Amino acid sequence: MATSPPNPPKTMDFYDIAMNPPAAVNPWKSRLALNFKKVPYKTTWVPVPEIGTVRRALGVPACRRLADGSDFYTLPVLADPNTGSAVGDSFDIAAYLQATYPDSGAGDLFPPLPPQQQQLEYTYDQDLPTWAPPLTPPREDGRHAEYARFNMHVDRAFSAHVGLMGSFLGLDSQASRDALLRRAGAKSWDDLEVKGEAREKMVESLRGTLGGLARLFETDSTGPFILGQKASYADLVVGGWVCMMRGTLPEEEWREVVSWHGGTFGRLFDALQQFAEVK
Repeated sequence: MATSPPNPPKTMDFYDIAMNPPAAVNPWKSRLALNFKKVPYKTTWVPVPEIGTVRRALGVPACRRLADGSDFYTLPVLADPNTGSAVGDSFDIAAYLQATYPDSGAGDLFPPLPPQQQQLEYTYDQDLPTWAPPLTPPREDGRHAEYARFNMHVDRAFSAHVGLMGSFLGLDSQASRDALLRRAGAKSWDDLEVKGEAREKMVESLRGTLGGLARLFETDSTGPFILGQKASYADLVVGGWVCMMRGTLPEEEWREVVSWHGGTFGRLFDALQQFAEVK
């Protein structure tokens, strides 16, 4: 049974996908949230083939399903010895941290977002690649509804372009790469890379897709966050993807991305470094 956390709290266990550099988007969202809340934790790095075993051992079921209906086991997972809780979804981890440690760190992860967030129109001109992680299903509990909607659309927008990043993931072993290849139905790691004209078109598609999101960051001109000087979980959602791009994109493309839309995403990346320590 969950209990109130002690003060000071014991160190929590945070499970991330083993790769160098760390570049998995959803663990990045949770790492940023953990550092935002300034709660003590340590990271355990889990090879891809062992993720299902680790989740089951922690009593955390799969939170998504593959297209064939089978369970999709992925990370992050946060195990909190202070309350006996184990949480296995990045959005749920942020909601858990806010509910359990409301006054810790930099404050509220879920302050009200500007009305412009509700008015954003999202267009997708790219299909999801076959190996892309399944999107988080719509939430049924109503918690932080405007953030859940934002998270869903941001994930859809970036996931359509994850082909730019996948072949550059620094997975820890051939066994981990083979596991991803099996899910993609690909024969070799090179088959995952988007090249040539197709890559140029996908880069341009990503630039266009991020235009509306960039305008949301202009709502408060004091920046660099959506709410001006105050970071929120919405910034961490986008920041998780920006951190993934930093860890995967070739340097020339990375410099291009952070220059788009007046440098919006470069400023966000720089501002989030205060929450980006890998522990």
